[in-house]
Amino acid sequence: MSWGTELWDQFDNLEKHTQWGIDVLEKYIKFVKERTEIELSYAKQLRNLSKKYQPKKNSKEEEEYRYTSTRAFLATLNEMNDYAGQHEVISENMTSLITGELTRYVQELKQERKSHFHDGRKAQQHIETCWKQLEASKRRFERDCKEADRAQQYFEKMDADINVTKADVEKARQQAQLRHQMAEDSKAEYSSTLQKFNSEQHDHYYTHIPNIFQKIQEMEERRIVRIGESMKTFAEVDRQVIPIIGKCLDEITKAAESIDHKNDSQLVIEAFKSGFEPPGDIDFEDFTQPMKRTVSESSLSNSRGDGKSEPKFGGKSKGKLWPFIKKNKLSLKLGAGPEDFSNLPPEQRRKKLQQKVDELNKDIQKEMDQRDALTKMKDVYVKNPQMGDAASVDHRLAELGQNIEKLRLEVQKFEGWLAEVEGRLPMRTEQARRQSGLYEAQNTSAVNSCAQDRESSPDGSYTEEQSQETEMKVPATDFDDEFDDEEPLPTIGTCKALYTFEGQNEGTISVAEGEMLYVIEEDKGDGWTRIRRNEDEEGYVPTSYVEVYLDKNAKDVYKSLQKISE
Repeated sequence: MSWGTELWDQFDNLEKHTQWGIDVLEKYIKFVKERTEIELSYAKQLRNLSKKYQPKKNSKEEEEYRYTSTRAFLATLNEMNDYAGQHEVISENMTSLITGELTRYVQELKQERKSHFHDGRKAQQHIETCWKQLEASKRRFERDCKEADRAQQYFEKMDADINVTKADVEKARQQAQLRHQMAEDSKAEYSSTLQKFNSEQHDHYYTHIPNIFQKIQEMEERRIVRIGESMKTFAEVDRQVIPIIGKCLDEITKAAESIDHKNDSQLVIEAFKSGFEPPGDIDFEDFTQPMKRTVSESSLSNSRGDGKSEPKFGGKSKGKLWPFIKKNKLSLKLGAGPEDFSNLPPEQRRKKLQQKVDELNKDIQKEMDQRDALTKMKDVYVKNPQMGDAASVDHRLAELGQNIEKLRLEVQKFEGWLAEVEGRLPMRTEQARRQSGLYEAQNTSAVNSCAQDRESSPDGSYTEEQSQETEMKVPATDFDDEFDDEEPLPTIGTCKALYTFEGQNEGTISVAEGEMLYVIEEDKGDGWTRIRRNEDEEGYVPTSYVEVYLDKNAKDVYKSLQKISE
């Protein structure tokens, strides 16, 4: 099966067919290019969708993500982001492996096709030229033969005429011979041209054209194979990301299976539990007796034992069932209410106070870490005055000391309120014990009967009477013990020692040339970098002695912490 033998006379059709093949290839390239654009657009939309539903930092939405169902939703959003990344990979691979490769191949194919058909046209022009030469030789031979016949007839006519002179007859005879000779020459030339044409024609149709058409056939078959390989690559690019997409879907399934309805229900209890006891039964008030109608002692609005009675509202005990009145909603907004959270129910107040104490302790730890770092820096300056002025850090150290003291006082204040809520207020003096005993007696009665201790204000918040309470101070607590075991500074990169350095001064560390170490604090302009060899060995080395490789993410976090501390 060869185009050269089977399609020897279909030059024009083959030219059209190969051009159609290139058009098909270009159409497939356009199809793949549009597919890559769709994948990119889809990935972008997925990323935007995931970003849109991500919880906003420092907002109420972030608090909602403590529930297992919302955490599962957050995991789904993260996995969808990875899922979008795989579609970007599909687009990139199709662009590089299919679109780019086929575009270059099409250019090469067009050049090759142009060359083959140029050779074919050249062969056709050559055979047409040979044919024209043959036709010209044939016509010349025919014309000379006719001229020779006319000359012969004229000679015979002159020879038969008795009135013609001998000279005229001789002239006619010579002319006839000349014409016969010309006819013979034309015949020989025509015969030679014909043989040559037949040879050229045989070579044309059995050698040149078959070779050219064979090359065109091979070119077209390579095009067909190439487009088939591209289609396989098209499928393989998709198949390569299926395992990763499958993992994303598996993680989404795993997140869904991690949802615990019991746990979420318990979190709701922890979030909204007030700590009050439900109101007791309301006594029957007999209005048939001609006596003053008073509110039952067991009602929610009876007095708290201070001799004062609650005012009545049009004969009805409004506010008694405050948890069930729509108007009196709990005011639990973040940042609302007094500093000691006394507007919150006991359980919610305890949680807020504990949270505040934990935050203050973290702030104290940060301030102490900064103070320790500055103290070490000051020691280095004292031992190496050329590195800096030790007095320059005294002001900052004094500020840190004041900040730590303020924070400790704040902690003591909030721990005092926390102790009140938990019923474990520390006693320092006999007078404080007596005052605390009076307060705890009132507090105990408030727990047993929530309506006697707290009242519902018009805006739904809670107020606590202070008539029998006195302000008590919490004894100072030594917080130094809490921070004896400091957490090591985080690693922000690695470094390689370019030279050997003997750390003889306090605060420095010795390193050997070529040694790899961890960077925990970069050069702040003083020419020294803080490094760590292991958990027990860390110190400063000259920045020029090491080559530092900072981890970008860790560096950003470190700088953020530095800005916050400043």
